[in-house]
Amino acid sequence: MMSSRPARHAAAVGLAVALGAAAIGWAVADEPVAPADPLGEQTAGAATVPAIGKNAFSFPFANLDDDERQRFAIGNSFFRRNWVEAPSSTAARDGLGPHFIARSCGGCHDQDGRGAPPDFKRGLNEQPIGLLIRLSVPAKGDDPLATAPEPTYGDQFNNRAVTGVKPEGEVRISLKPVTGRFADGTRYTLRAPTYGFTKLAYGPMQKGTMLSPRVAPQLPGVGLIDAIAEGDILANETSQREMDGPIKGRVNRVHDAWSGETRVGRFGWKANVPTLVHQTAGAFLGDIGITSRLFPKEACTSAQADCLASPHGGARSDAASDGVQRAVPGPEIDDTTLGHVVFYQSTLAPAARREAREPQVLQGQKLFQAAQCAVCHRPSYVTQGAPFPALSSPKVAQQTIWPYTDLLLHDMGEGLADHRPDGQANGRQWKTPPLWGTGLIRDVNGHQRLMHDGRANGVLEAVLWHGGEAEASKQQVLKMSAAERAALVKFVESL
Repeated sequence: MMSSRPARHAAAVGLAVALGAAAIGWAVADEPVAPADPLGEQTAGAATVPAIGKNAFSFPFANLDDDERQRFAIGNSFFRRNWVEAPSSTAARDGLGPHFIARSCGGCHDQDGRGAPPDFKRGLNEQPIGLLIRLSVPAKGDDPLATAPEPTYGDQFNNRAVTGVKPEGEVRISLKPVTGRFADGTRYTLRAPTYGFTKLAYGPMQKGTMLSPRVAPQLPGVGLIDAIAEGDILANETSQREMDGPIKGRVNRVHDAWSGETRVGRFGWKANVPTLVHQTAGAFLGDIGITSRLFPKEACTSAQADCLASPHGGARSDAASDGVQRAVPGPEIDDTTLGHVVFYQSTLAPAARREAREPQVLQGQKLFQAAQCAVCHRPSYVTQGAPFPALSSPKVAQQTIWPYTDLLLHDMGEGLADHRPDGQANGRQWKTPPLWGTGLIRDVNGHQRLMHDGRANGVLEAVLWHGGEAEASKQQVLKMSAAERAALVKFVESL
């Protein structure tokens, strides 16, 4: 765990770089101590599971008790099963849409894993499921970061709809090759996507609408991310501000719908969501069209008459003053069910590292440090505890975890810019994503599409997309030999 004092953080970084593979822990006391798990093999401390294969992302914490495992199973059932259109006899699962992307949480997070854009090899005629497009327009006023939903289509484009409602349209993606070469002469080709829409059902979008694609990330460890102390994230910001060089990460402070407070963001590709319960309730509404107490209004705009007229699920009967029972719309997912889904995600276990002691992996770890990748992809923390204990397990607390992220926003250069602000994040900034589980995505989901929109096919392509604050690190990788590049990739895929 990083001390709250920046000087200690900087000392820990220096120690890690100097000692290479054996010292990627962080100072937690007045005197440096050797970490008990110097290679981070137990990725989630006592919660770690030794998992590989198709189900590697779907195991509960190893240290859950029997009652918690039962609650995990209940949450799993609501996470995976499809919601249905209202009205339905299945009252606990009706209310799908009116507009939506997927019918269940598992529709985007297949096997609790990572979504992807349509398969580039098959052309781009299929519609994405695990990839959504955020929409906004500049808000009135002088704040350059202030945005408003697109007037006709809202804040998210949904390409599916229930019976009697028109899908908003279709997503179209075009690709442009971006070529380059390594210092040894090896050539590479990246593919830069451009996003647009066809078959818009409610007329054209406002001119200048800003688009931001977001792929669904893998879920193991999100409860442990939720349990990192805000002070540790703020200390990351302080230490980078005081370091020499271009890396100057910033927190994104955003509203939390569950507590009503402003908190440090840590979820979403721009750290635009502060807690797991807010993230979950927001995804239920935006991606499946399921209302909750936190987000009680269907995502229909005034231009979408069919959406507004669509039946609402989750109705309850209330007695009016004249004694007549009338159906009054209520949340389509209640707090109890939402809590089960949050608990399930909160206790999904990161898998143990694989081959952490192999010579090639250890070489890659040293290269990762030398290229300053660990400044943003901070290796380790000691968790504090869930922000809302009733929605998680006490087992998330006091675990030494190895997610490899600082949870800060960084300017990643023009090549990755979406030019769409989000909270306090500008159009060139993205949150450092955790790296744990990267090497298992292929086993679980059959692909390795990385970055915020899945444009990178594998670890090396993801590195080559880095720019802005990470440009110097990318330049170091461009100078590496083929064997060194392979070692770097092998290390990241061991996490």
